[in-house]
Amino acid sequence: MPTLGRMPTLILVRHGRSTANTEGVLAGWTPGIALDERGAAQAAALPGRLAGLPISEVVSSPLQRCQETIRPLLDARPELTAHTDERIGEAHYGDWSGRKLAELKDEPLMEVVQAHPSAAAFPGGESMRAMQTRAAEAVREWNARVERDHGADAVYLMCSHGDIIKSLVAEALGLHLDLFQRISVEPCSITAIRYTRLRPFLVRLGDTGDFASLAPREEPPAGDATVGGGAGAP
Repeated sequence: MPTLGRMPTLILVRHGRSTANTEGVLAGWTPGIALDERGAAQAAALPGRLAGLPISEVVSSPLQRCQETIRPLLDARPELTAHTDERIGEAHYGDWSGRKLAELKDEPLMEVVQAHPSAAAFPGGESMRAMQTRAAEAVREWNARVERDHGADAVYLMCSHGDIIKSLVAEALGLHLDLFQRISVEPCSITAIRYTRLRPFLVRLGDTGDFASLAPREEPPAGDATVGGGAGAP
């Protein structure tokens, strides 16, 4: 019986909580969006959470909040080189960038984003299908590069954004993009996908090691998914 054939394991880290997350703003590619105090603490804890993993490469979105998230890991492991790949940068939300999510919920397009994202294209930005396609192409290319340079059993890390990671999980599971809003990844959560020649395996999803976000809240969470990924546990 033929084997599936090993390929690298990808560790997807969503950036730590940002100032835009706490302010309820859809940041997109808006410059100057940094980690807030909690996000910086989440980033500082990341090296310890990943201590048992022999990470061979680190790839990051070029956006500041991702670069700040991986900095403690790179400081702890000076042998690692960080690569930047724009294809795993945040969705290009166009005219929606920098706007309050509370305002956007009444936009007619928001219903499409929630229920039929494969048909959604942001005004002045990109479509959600294009977002998923560029991110998946980046992963395929990095899988090949990491396998070539470090072997089929290598582990590498990408630091990206909520909608990007959700779309990659959907692609790995063979889910239509219209179902990706059912997936949740909190700030600084870890998602792991083990690739093989024939199919990927989702082995971790949105793991923060903290279950506080599962506790009942005074205000129940909204029924719709938060575009961009949300702020995580209060």
